[in-house]
Amino acid sequence: MWSRKELKDKAKKVVQKNYWTAIVVCFLIALFTGEFGTSIIGVWQSEDSMDPNYIVHKEERNQEQKEREAKLILSEENIKQTLNKTQIKAFESIEANLNSVTKSQKYIFKIWDAIESFTINKTKWGIALCFGAIVSFAFTMLVADPLIVGGKKYFLVARKGSNTKVSILGEVFQKEYWWNIVVIMFLRNIYNALWYLTIIGGVIKTYEYRMIPYILAENPKIKRKEAFEISKKMMKGNKWKTFILDISFFGWYFLSILTFGILGILYVNPYNAATIAELYIELKTKK
Repeated sequence: MWSRKELKDKAKKVVQKNYWTAIVVCFLIALFTGEFGTSIIGVWQSEDSMDPNYIVHKEERNQEQKEREAKLILSEENIKQTLNKTQIKAFESIEANLNSVTKSQKYIFKIWDAIESFTINKTKWGIALCFGAIVSFAFTMLVADPLIVGGKKYFLVARKGSNTKVSILGEVFQKEYWWNIVVIMFLRNIYNALWYLTIIGGVIKTYEYRMIPYILAENPKIKRKEAFEISKKMMKGNKWKTFILDISFFGWYFLSILTFGILGILYVNPYNAATIAELYIELKTKK
């Protein structure tokens, strides 16, 4: 039975042996995929892009939309008024990391933006947003998701030695691996997006599919059904413990927010990534 302390102790050693390359890898992953929500906004994202209405300007919305938005804002403000400063920071940290978890479905929200633009007779906006959704979809599917798998591969290799090369990120883009990774990660994102329509189901399935990028990192030619089945077996009985493991980093995320993401870049992101890689190895051996 694994423990958080053991995983984190092992992860710290990995980061110490590969400190500078780990920083570079996590920075690139954050920059191009948005994987680490509290440290940096990806070049292809907007910080508000989890809001389905973020592109459509407020003054262009109809009265019903404005009233609905006002109610949501008021509701959120009422909740925040009952919290102290520490709780508010924790709330913002959780929100940022949920955004990071669901980053791969953001192009779906952009499609929603486009549809809404057409319904309010903003045809030019709708066309522009359709184009944006296509670009976002293509980048996510063809570049960002394989890069995420490359990041997992880096930390799996890094645990075996020191000064691991950043070039490991590029191995997943080899012709014989890349398309299989693209397809399986795409299906994982779609399944997650559909399950998020049920809210709770989305959270459960996110954890059930959590190990798929690591499985692909080790075996990029694996079949889709096998990848999902292995991840499901690995996470059976471990979803709640993994959730608690994620929560245990909130203190670090809070400090990262206070340092405007600098601490995240210089330590928290590599530490977190190395810890989850250790979790994968632990679950793999006990599978």
